[in-house]
Amino acid sequence: MLYKLLVGVASLSLLVSAGLSLNSINNKINPAFAETDDISQKEKLVAQAPNNRIVIVFATRRDATDLDKKAQAVTDFLSKQTGLKVEAVVADETAAIEALRSNRADVAFLGGRGAIKAEQLTGARMYLAEIRSDYSGGKTYRSVLVVRKDSKLETENNVKKTLRQLKGKKIAFASRTSGSGYIIPTSEFVGQGMIKSPDDYGKFFSQVIYGDGYSSALQAVLRGQVDVAAVSEYALNPPWITAEEAKQLKVILGIPGVPAHGIVIDNDVPAATREKLINALLALNEPKNKAMFTTLYNSTQLVRVDHDQHLAPMKTALQRAKIDP
Repeated sequence: MLYKLLVGVASLSLLVSAGLSLNSINNKINPAFAETDDISQKEKLVAQAPNNRIVIVFATRRDATDLDKKAQAVTDFLSKQTGLKVEAVVADETAAIEALRSNRADVAFLGGRGAIKAEQLTGARMYLAEIRSDYSGGKTYRSVLVVRKDSKLETENNVKKTLRQLKGKKIAFASRTSGSGYIIPTSEFVGQGMIKSPDDYGKFFSQVIYGDGYSSALQAVLRGQVDVAAVSEYALNPPWITAEEAKQLKVILGIPGVPAHGIVIDNDVPAATREKLINALLALNEPKNKAMFTTLYNSTQLVRVDHDQHLAPMKTALQRAKIDP
């Protein structure tokens, strides 16, 4: 529920810089926002917002298309199931977390690292995780190191030997914020004694580049710009690369246990309302509702998870790799 006041002009600036329009969220919370540009008046309107409204942020993803329409269908369903006024907002993860922090949203679809950040800033917790057919572990998946199929780099008989052969090579990480494309493999490099922290990558690799997602890292391998890329296992499929491109690649190391994306709920939402929402979301697993949910993020099922247990591998990786959430 939207129980707290807005946090001020600085917070508003952060939200805008994160790529999420102030009005796109505020107008969802209370249509009266569209009628005034006065900040103090907007603060009053949030304070007076109906306490039966829930705003859910659907985070954008590369493999999620036509998300506005699909999110609207889900929130319409949730409204009918719960008797609450459930609103949909589409934004990137950074904006979703800021919306939770500034009490413009109550629920968000987030990845593991995003969920940990949301917990730190707002006390939000993950209650449901997504299962996908391209996740090898059900509600977990693998971070993988990928090379060209004709590469001399191979899977050795243990992790340390596999990583050691990469010394002096060129690597592409998906991005500096990616869980499976940076945090998890960095934790493995540290844990296996290859480096002490990410600051040492320049001493281990001859070149390190950071992409803007899985596709860019994989393309760097395909084009011969680097020797190896760190990505998620499911990135070896369209839309990240084509089926033909996937045939040109091989995985030399898979690191299991990466927490699946899921649904976090702000700690402001009362327990009774939270359970009502969770039960309504789980109803999306029913055969008659399944297609509505599957089309969102290609997930096949939602399952209850314990926040601390589910996110423990990501928290451990962040700590070991000396990376802030």
